[in-house]
Amino acid sequence: QVQLVESGGGLVQAGGSLRLSCATSARTFSGITMAWFRQAPGKEREFVVGISWSGGRPNYADSVKGRFTISRDNTKNTVYLQMNSLKPEDTAVYYCAARASTIVSVVSGLYNYWGQGTQVTVSS
Repeated sequence: QVQLVESGGGLVQAGGSLRLSCATSARTFSGITMAWFRQAPGKEREFVVGISWSGGRPNYADSVKGRFTISRDNTKNTVYLQMNSLKPEDTAVYYCAARASTIVSVVSGLYNYWGQGTQVTVSS
């Protein structure tokens, strides 16, 4: 069982930045893919970015390319999402997710583990 705990959400003005953190209880990232999803009110949960620990480049949604960056700290078992140039349409609850696979999927239903979510609100 893998536990995920997000933090770092908040209220920011358009053009600002936030960094989200996802602390995981996983003892090893080998064979695991980590991802961030988000869900705005009245909308379906959507893929933001994913990264496989087996290697390869992160996979970003077109809507966040060039603005968001995923990274990890293996010593802290933590994944980060740096969000720059935030827009009001980025407002959502952001979720960290993990799946026991080396392949990044954009389908939320293929992720086995989820955090509780953290609210990000971008004012115009």
